Amino acid sequence: MVFQELLSQAFIIALLASAIRLAMPLLIAGLGEIFTERSGILNIGIEGAMLFGGLGGFLGSYYTGSPWLGLLFGMLAGAAMSSIHAFMTINLAVDQVVSGIAVNLLSTGVSIFLYRAIFGISTSLPSANGFDVVEIPFLSKIPILGPILFQHQILVYLALGLVLLANIVLTRTTFGLRVTAVGEDPHAAETMGINVYSHRWTCEVIGGLAAGMAGTFLALGQLTTWQETIVAGRGFIAVAVVMFGRWNPVGALGASLLFGLADAFQLHLQAFSFTTIPPQLLRGLPYLVTVLVMLTGVGKAAVPSALCVPFTRED
Repeated sequence: MVFQELLSQAFIIALLASAIRLAMPLLIAGLGEIFTERSGILNIGIEGAMLFGGLGGFLGSYYTGSPWLGLLFGMLAGAAMSSIHAFMTINLAVDQVVSGIAVNLLSTGVSIFLYRAIFGISTSLPSANGFDVVEIPFLSKIPILGPILFQHQILVYLALGLVLLANIVLTRTTFGLRVTAVGEDPHAAETMGINVYSHRWTCEVIGGLAAGMAGTFLALGQLTTWQETIVAGRGFIAVAVVMFGRWNPVGALGASLLFGLADAFQLHLQAFSFTTIPPQLLRGLPYLVTVLVMLTGVGKAAVPSALCVPFTRED
């Protein structure tokens, strides 16, 4: 009986629609990380930037009543955390992995402190205004495709638009070509008159804005509240999305949908009370997929040459 339900049209439609919705925070964070890594900086601190951005977005919507202002505050909060990482890695040439871990720890501590200082410790979670579902006229009524593709929150459509925008910026603009040059050979780029520091700083801020937007998506697009476990490793999955997508926005979209499908599948199986597989294993399915992707080494050949390599003009 369970397998018949899993193969039903209603289940498949709900599964694919959920996969798209769950993939979008990964996609948004991944798009920002693409800019950061293509400039030569690995920022695993996006996990913390997403958490802090989610809190900023929630507080912004909670106090103003506007989810759009919440989105703005969330993006600024994410950029603030990424700026700390940028200063340590670009200006001080600190190890990028160590500084990313430091940012994650800082973000977690500051976020929990601020939340408890404002709301205290309570079993009831405060709620803020979130983003409503926007049904695209006519297209949302198309059988099967309508519920899957055209009945989502506005941030889903915005995220898909960002894929096109990021692809154009990285491949069709002078700024994008300079970012690629900085990430491949910063010293050669410097001799060509490209300011490596400013381009890497700009990409870090872009990555932070995207991470904050992704965190706000989780807070206002999925829960309408904030919890200290709201990100739950999605920042690290976003880094895997970048690798699996070969540092390409379109590839990141495909990778995000894969991880989103894995997450949606385990949630729907639990909703069906599928007891054959332990629920703990089901909850770990998206992270298992992440590990398997990392083990395959997909995208390794496309890694920017100067990724994780500190740059100083004195060299």
